[in-house]
Amino acid sequence: MWDFTILLTIPEINTHFLNFSFMNHLEYGFSGKNHVWRYIVMAVAIMAAINTVGAIPLLIAMALKAASDPSVLSGLEQNPSDMGMFGLCTNTTLIVTFFPFIVGLVTFILLIKPLNGRTVTGTINGTSKVRWNRMISSALIWFILSAIYLFVQKSLNPEDFVLNNTSKTLIPVIIISLTFIPFQAAFEEMLFRGYLIQGFAVLARNRWVPVLLTSLLFGFLHAWNPEVKEYGFLTMMPQYVLFGLVFGIATIIDDGIEIALGAHAANNIFLCIMVTNKNSAIQTPAVFEQLAIHPWAEFAGLLISTVVFLIILKYLFKWRSFNVLFSKINYDNLSK
Repeated sequence: MWDFTILLTIPEINTHFLNFSFMNHLEYGFSGKNHVWRYIVMAVAIMAAINTVGAIPLLIAMALKAASDPSVLSGLEQNPSDMGMFGLCTNTTLIVTFFPFIVGLVTFILLIKPLNGRTVTGTINGTSKVRWNRMISSALIWFILSAIYLFVQKSLNPEDFVLNNTSKTLIPVIIISLTFIPFQAAFEEMLFRGYLIQGFAVLARNRWVPVLLTSLLFGFLHAWNPEVKEYGFLTMMPQYVLFGLVFGIATIIDDGIEIALGAHAANNIFLCIMVTNKNSAIQTPAVFEQLAIHPWAEFAGLLISTVVFLIILKYLFKWRSFNVLFSKINYDNLSK
């Protein structure tokens, strides 16, 4: 069986190496068990758990609705993505939507040690500690930048926005978003910028290829979002891939996924609470509703926002040069 480590076999990362000023996150991928079949088993196990255990709340809702109205089953066949037919309120729908991500995260946490011989914190940054300050800082910065971007959008195109909700119904949306979205973001970041980017690093022996591959996969993961159906694959994919690239760059430069995780969670929380549109993947009674979407203009705005985001973080955390993205991985140090 093809092994990602090829000729290099290292049972575990040397603790002395973790004290080096050199980077740890991608290098940690060279430790443990890296056979390709292990990554395949992980992917299959996560998908199986999400589509079985993760689907339990929805199945319960379906069974209760079908018991009182059997005609709902025929409607489900015509539009399987329409959960509104089950009579679920917005808040319950949010919980049902985010629950599979929690199941996926738990599955990953349970399998990473026995399957790959690595730890959760090692997947996060190659060490034994999580840098919570970075996660919180990036979330706050992204939330502020998102608020500024929304303000600029509303100022330039006021006709595109209407005030949608300022009632007490926002309170449960805020609570659910703050409770569940961090798990959703943690699952996606640990899978893409943690687990897979380390695996691709072992294969590629450099940093930029793993960033590119995981960004493309991250984009394709969102190919079934309703925005893609509405505006087209080639129109929406650049936005998703850009998110992946920015989170990947931040992961490489900062040597861990904490910044990507914080920004990812802040982005989704902001959208759930502050702005929604009829084609949004997650429907909430947000403060504003955006009536018209201009995908390429929003891509340009997102590009500017992400550049500003990376510049702020570079100075805040005193990052090294961005040239590190194109450096090779010094995995020889692992055996020293």
